[in-house]
Formats: sequence, C-alpha cells, structure tokens
Amino acid sequence: MKFPTLEFSNSDFTPPGIHLITVKSPAIHGRADISVFIPQIASTSPLPLVTLLHGVYGSHWAWLFKAGAHQVLLRLIEEEGLPPMALAMPSDGLLGDGSGYLRHTHADYRTWVVKEVPAAVSQLEPRIMGSPRFLCGLSMGGYGALRLGALFADHFSALSAHSSVTNASDLNSFLLKDSKPFSLDDHDPLDVAACLKANAAHLPPLRFDCGVEDPLIDSNRRLHYDLETAGIPHVYREFPGGHTWDYWSEHLADSLRFFAATLAKPVL
Repeated sequence: MKFPTLEFSNSDFTPPGIHLITVKSPAIHGRADISVFIPQIASTSPLPLVTLLHGVYGSHWAWLFKAGAHQVLLRLIEEEGLPPMALAMPSDGLLGDGSGYLRHTHADYRTWVVKEVPAAVSQLEPRIMGSPRFLCGLSMGGYGALRLGALFADHFSALSAHSSVTNASDLNSFLLKDSKPFSLDDHDPLDVAACLKANAAHLPPLRFDCGVEDPLIDSNRRLHYDLETAGIPHVYREFPGGHTWDYWSEHLADSLRFFAATLAKPVL
C-alpha cells in the first residue's frame, strides 16, 4: 500500500525500540499518528503484530506512556519466555472525544485501523509482513477491537479487550456534552454482541475482561452472557479494579499471554 506521505522518527532521539510514524491516510483523508515498539532482539524470524487501540480522549502515545505497554511486553519476554512481538498503537483519527473506530461519512476509521496501520508499520519493520496479527483495546478501544475483530475476522489471529464499551449507549456515556453527534456511513451493527454473533463461524480466539469496580462491568457481563447463550467460544474474566490505567497496565499482560498461546498451538 502506498501513502501520499509517510514520516518516521529518528531512532537516535527516541527511547530504545520506540518509533513514531506520521502518515497521510487515504481512509481518513488526513494525517494520523502511530506509536510503535519493536523489541531489540536480533532475529530474522517473522514478527507478530499486536495493534493496541486507546480509549476516548486519548491518542497514539497513551498505551506507551500511561500503561508502559512496551515495558509489560519486555518483562514477559524476559521473565516468561513470550515470543517477541511488535506493538502498533495508532491514534483513532482524533475526531472529537473519540471516533469509535467506526466508518463516518467523512472518514473511514475502520479501514485506517485494520488495513492502513499494518501497512504503514510494515514499511518500518518488514518482518511483520505475513506474520500473525492481533487486535486489542481498552474501553472505546475494546469496542473497536471486538467489533472490528468480528467484522474483519480474517485479518486477525486472536482478539482481546479490557473494560470494553459494548454498544453505542456505553460510548455516548463517555462523550462530553458539547460533542457533535456522529454522522455514520457504517451499516454493520453498532452492538458488539450482534457483530460477534453475525460472524460467529469465522471468529478467531477471543477473550475480554473487566474490573468489578468498573462502570462498564454490567455491560461486559451482559456480553459474556449473550456469547455464552449463543454458544460462541470465548474467555471472560473479572478482576479487582476500575476504569483505570493501573488496571489496563496490569492486565495487558493477560492479552499478550493469550496471543502468545495462539502462536504456540500447532497448525492442523
């Protein structure tokens, strides 16, 4: 995929393994940013790509510098022997308080995440080309991960989400009162459960979790119940904690372990 413009940070001036990309996106008709972490481990092997989606009010740097995502991954590699993976952390397109990772009339934030982000990162790190891809997110990003993972199931080897928004009502509760209403050109269901059910035959391995003090706990329990009732395989966990960066930093490790486990499974 060709981009009109593509800018990479100079590694002489960034922390080890961290790269910043600014790209002009055909899908959203403007510039957008991606933070990338590539473990500095000498290898020519294919490198799986984990795309991490942020929540409302956030941007591409949030997973790195509020959750220490790169430090979580390095710790798991060093202490638990997880295979190296690259982390791609894009902005959601920076619409208002959050785009919802939806297709709007003026910009397609779905295509940006699913197709353009991996294409841009592959020009920085060719080892991700043809490698397994994973999708994960928190809050609004959890909504994006579960919904886009269902709608574009053939693009991903596994999905995970933390403290997820599960429907439009949940998302609206986070948007500020002066936010402009969405103008959507997205004809797929806005409800996560509906998207997962509609694509149940093709879903990759799926997990999600939520803190028991999180305001979204009831929505996540309802999603778990709906998937159980529909017979859709998934892993659901509840942990102490709320809608906080401490929670997401701690439980990102669960997502990375889940993704690593799918890599370890033999191909039938």
